Amino acid sequence: MSTIAILPVKSFGAAKQRLAAALGAGSRQALAQAMFSDVLTSLRRVPGVDSVAVVTADRVAESAALGERVQVLRDTEQAGQSAAASIGIQYALGCGFDRVLLVPGDTPLLDPGEVAGLLRRGIDDDMAAVVVPDRHGEGTNALLLCPPDAIEPSFGPGSCERHLAAARERGLACAVERVPTLALDVDTGQDLELLAATLEARRGHAPSTRGALRQLDRSQAWRRPPVPA
Repeated sequence: MSTIAILPVKSFGAAKQRLAAALGAGSRQALAQAMFSDVLTSLRRVPGVDSVAVVTADRVAESAALGERVQVLRDTEQAGQSAAASIGIQYALGCGFDRVLLVPGDTPLLDPGEVAGLLRRGIDDDMAAVVVPDRHGEGTNALLLCPPDAIEPSFGPGSCERHLAAARERGLACAVERVPTLALDVDTGQDLELLAATLEARRGHAPSTRGALRQLDRSQAWRRPPVPA
């Protein structure tokens, strides 16, 4: 079964606005670029992923995405993650892919083996839609669709249940599957703290993100919350 991973990428300069209390604009841009690099590298290593489509309007992301089995799709409207994902889905349909895996660019802990397991189980269980929730169980940090247009992507708060409801309304087999290394996306200072702590315990994971966080510490650009007395 042919599978393409779709990676929507917001302009790095406008990325991670909710981290403004912890990071300045330049630091947020560097972190977003590092996380994207790690996610893309991991996706290219997933057994069962035949191609990757990066959907972006960012020239830096385009340059970073150039490589084997990676297609860059221009996000001309820049209307958000769901609209960018739809651009990728239309590309997948036009190229004859059997299914798509939608993944955000801020999940740098992504493990290729875990994602390969997700893909295998999607086939074994004959699922049209598999929703991978965030660590809070509310958002969606990955969406596996077979066929690619099984449902329309609708990311954001409450999207986990929204995606399941859309599948049920169409009478499609659907499931929620927790994938530990896809549970953490980075939107808030608390997420950033958890990411840093997790990387300290997992040597070798997400090298670009790890390097970006170390640089932030060295430059004191990361305004960490004070330690309680």
